[in-house]
Amino acid sequence: MEVNSQQIESIVRELLAQMSNQDKASHGCKGDGSCGANCTCGKHNAKIPQTAKVAMLVKPKDIQVKEYPLPAIGDNDILVKVEGCGVCGTDVHEWKGDPFGMAPLVLGHEGTGTVVALGKNIKCDTAGKPLKVGDKLVTSVTNCGECYTCRMHPDTVNLCDKQGIFGLIPDSNEYHFNGWFAEYLVISREGATYFEVNDLDLKERMLLELACVCVHALERGQKTGLLNFNSKVLVQGCGPVGLMMIAVLRAAGINHIIAIDGAEKRLDMAKKLGAKTTISFKDMPDAAQRIAAVKEVANGVGVDFAYQCTGAPVAHAGIYDYIRRGGGLCEMGFFVNNGDCTVNPHFAYCNKEITLVGSWDYTAQDYPTTMAFLKQAREMNIPIKELITHTYPLDKLNEAMETNISQQGIKICYIAE
Repeated sequence: MEVNSQQIESIVRELLAQMSNQDKASHGCKGDGSCGANCTCGKHNAKIPQTAKVAMLVKPKDIQVKEYPLPAIGDNDILVKVEGCGVCGTDVHEWKGDPFGMAPLVLGHEGTGTVVALGKNIKCDTAGKPLKVGDKLVTSVTNCGECYTCRMHPDTVNLCDKQGIFGLIPDSNEYHFNGWFAEYLVISREGATYFEVNDLDLKERMLLELACVCVHALERGQKTGLLNFNSKVLVQGCGPVGLMMIAVLRAAGINHIIAIDGAEKRLDMAKKLGAKTTISFKDMPDAAQRIAAVKEVANGVGVDFAYQCTGAPVAHAGIYDYIRRGGGLCEMGFFVNNGDCTVNPHFAYCNKEITLVGSWDYTAQDYPTTMAFLKQAREMNIPIKELITHTYPLDKLNEAMETNISQQGIKICYIAE
């Protein structure tokens, strides 16, 4: 039988395909990354190393880069190659004094990266979108599903007694890759939530968690019925949270936002993000003068609603003077215990009939809404990406914390090299 060159080529291709399939079948490989970091087939994950680095907080003010073997990826796990992560105020508090008693641990919970390996049981993200190797991903919170809040009030699972988040999980011998301040993150935790974010760029993805805090706070404020197109809204404190809150309010249609802070560059950024009036407490050290300035632009009586975004107890005590009778307040500045303050309940609450709400982080359900906000900000040309002013590699995260504390920049980020 004569065989021409085309037939020979076809036979060779078929043999090579059969060999490839046999190679995969010999260890259960599907060629989709599900074998994990220790797969030896070489078909799909040759770039995944055997070891990787993390930035471990070993004690207060001491982050050390350490290297560990990457674990095998289980059927329900995800391996993510980290691209970047924002530095949160909570990271700074933990770095300064370990108030949560978690050290040693890998910090970083505002992170994002690329999926490089998937357990065979992982088919989609928390929102039901198909998930595959190569997708961009962010993580959200974990909930226990067993406490009173999870069982009886599933609409407020952000109040779960055992809520967790990657980046605030103590280190263990089994998994060292629990935070985003690392080269890789291993998602291997019951109740973990995560989202595919291919349509957001790196800066937007690193700002997503911060924005989610503010989107949740917006919802808390909206429930009071005091936020509408005609509302005069005060934002006190123009750090990353306060500035992002301004952007969220502007995207939601609040047309007159008043910002108070002491740093001129932060007040300049507040204007860029949508604040109509800015007041510096350094230029107006007298409280009565500041109150008068706020009332002057707020119908002569004070703002309809206020967001308190500082972590200073004295700032909370003084914010009621800016709010009109019948107005409202959302307190979102205290994610750690920064101490007490003195408030006269007659003048602060009762006489004014203030509606006061607190805001505590967010739920996983807030993430899709926040993704929509990020796209809306892009459409409205709200320059939220300008919040990122400084970036650092893995071995410079102690310096990144110092930069955050000194307020030299606004949003500090870790960028993988």
